[in-house]
Amino acid sequence: MYTIYRWVQHYASELERRCRSQLKMTSDSWRVDEIYIKVKKQWVYLYRAVDSQGNTLDFFFSPTRDAQAAKCFFLKTLAASHTNEPRVINVDKNAAYPKAFNELKAAGIIPESCELRQVKYLNNLIEQDHRFIKRLTKPGMGFFSFETAWRTLQGFEIMNMMRKGQVQGVDKGEVRDQATLVAKLFGVAV
Repeated sequence: MYTIYRWVQHYASELERRCRSQLKMTSDSWRVDEIYIKVKKQWVYLYRAVDSQGNTLDFFFSPTRDAQAAKCFFLKTLAASHTNEPRVINVDKNAAYPKAFNELKAAGIIPESCELRQVKYLNNLIEQDHRFIKRLTKPGMGFFSFETAWRTLQGFEIMNMMRKGQVQGVDKGEVRDQATLVAKLFGVAV
């Protein structure tokens, strides 16, 4: 018999993988930020990016908050099939972002025309978007391992993307559409 926790651990990453191809295209104006999450009484970092309409671009879980982690996050987001090439990337005052951005720009991965803006007030949109993740993670006592935290956060993020109507065939806030999509992806009856 599976508990809800075990269902999440078993199916969340698979749901996220299957939904990736169904995501709608996003805009070229990005807001990037990270939040702290407790794993084994240590702080780890969930990097997140949304576009100018509040649609989630991607997310990345890292034990460190440095230029290498920021670079990995940018690479993952740029490689996603539903993201457009960025015109502007808004970040907070974290010193890791300019270093990672400049390295990727010098390597030709980020276009020359792309601008990095470090103005904390321009990131209000992503700060508001964090509340949906914080609302689910804060009441708990933290996670017991990095892997279980990552699988759980994948489930939170993909369900949040569905709720926002980012998945093809799912309208914003339509629970019935979400259930139909999950049934279709896993080949089960509704």
